[in-house]
Amino acid sequence: MNIRIASHSPRLAAQQDILNRMAFVATLLVPIFLFYGRAIADGLISTVAILFLLHSCGSGEWEWTRRTWVLVAGAFWVLVLASSAYSGPVHSMLEALVMVRLLLFCAALEAWVLVDARHRRWLGFMMAVLALWLVIECWQQYLTGHNIEGFPRWSDGSLTGPFFKPRAGSTFFKTLFPGLMPFLLLLIQHDDRRARIAGGSAFVFLVLTMVLIGQRMPNLLMLLGLVISALIVRRFRLPAITALVIGAVVIAALPVISPPTYGKLVLEFTRQMLHFAASPYGQIYTRAAVMVIAHPWLGVGFEGFRDFCSNPAYFHGLRAYGIPTAPRPGLGGCNLHPHNYYLQTATMAGVPGIILFVTLVALWFAKIVRAVRPRRAPQQTGLFVAFCLLFWPIASTSSIFTIPTAGWVFLIVGWALAASAAPGEAEDVLGPTAVKFWYHRNNRLGS
Repeated sequence: MNIRIASHSPRLAAQQDILNRMAFVATLLVPIFLFYGRAIADGLISTVAILFLLHSCGSGEWEWTRRTWVLVAGAFWVLVLASSAYSGPVHSMLEALVMVRLLLFCAALEAWVLVDARHRRWLGFMMAVLALWLVIECWQQYLTGHNIEGFPRWSDGSLTGPFFKPRAGSTFFKTLFPGLMPFLLLLIQHDDRRARIAGGSAFVFLVLTMVLIGQRMPNLLMLLGLVISALIVRRFRLPAITALVIGAVVIAALPVISPPTYGKLVLEFTRQMLHFAASPYGQIYTRAAVMVIAHPWLGVGFEGFRDFCSNPAYFHGLRAYGIPTAPRPGLGGCNLHPHNYYLQTATMAGVPGIILFVTLVALWFAKIVRAVRPRRAPQQTGLFVAFCLLFWPIASTSSIFTIPTAGWVFLIVGWALAASAAPGEAEDVLGPTAVKFWYHRNNRLGS
């Protein structure tokens, strides 16, 4: 218990404990409802943010407001709010106003909810269960043609897993690395050869699952995750190379084992890369860049890209770089968001906005990377890999400030910051189970 709280009355301490328990339960439920009820997940995130403010008011603990990343995030929020108020319409300003709940949620996880290692362990267990459920549903859909709710694979051949739409790929790596990766790291770094084989085989199977899901960007990010993990953990390199070889063999066999996946993952991807500027993503990125160039100081507000991308003033290409106007001006370059976190923040708040956002990501990265200890803190290491994949700049993404993506992003960031403040021992991801007993009986890794 914090000294400041302990110095107050027992009644106040009990109230603070109740607030903390409520916030933890809400946090534990967030990933479940990111799967199946985004509106409820948004409500839970807002609840944690409000409880955190009540905790700070009751305890007098406002030290978190002086953390550098919080100050930078606050400056970014104010800038987006100002841009939205200037550019209009009203709904854009309101969206910018409530964006602060996500930043408060992230700060709450780091400074309050997930300070307790037991809370981080329970959240890791929840993510592991969700990752396993996603894998089971993907294989059920692949083998039987339908998931548990009766939905078939998507029209382009992608496996949707437990979802109706093709969201399985991006959700998989967001749950895999924080949830299952810590267990795999423990096995792969174990002295027992059988444990290492089991861990490596399990990871190869998970990579195979991602290939069969058939979504291009998640597969590329999984490849990046393999590389980062292999660089961090020496004993992970053989499983990573094995997974790459088997993955390549599976991709080569896709025309036979899953023709729709081959068409999506290989043929369509090749066509888009050969003519990227004319592809839908290329046109959206060009439109976003044109809007940033036209409004470099304030951008066009929270919903500016969605509201103004059909304006003919932005239909021209980037002639200085040899990028022509989109084949279908208007429709060809429009969408709900620019499909890239960095382009999105640039359209929202101009060049100052992208500078603040990159600074924010760099501050998070610096704290998280310093605490990477694969042997002592496998959960934090898995969170670091997930963080790198989330903020990899050359990626097609959903909107970073819209649920469900925002829920995953700020959950993982806040969790990683909390784990980085106090890296746990190996048992922090195992819990009081038979697995823990077996691990400590047979493991000779040392600290």
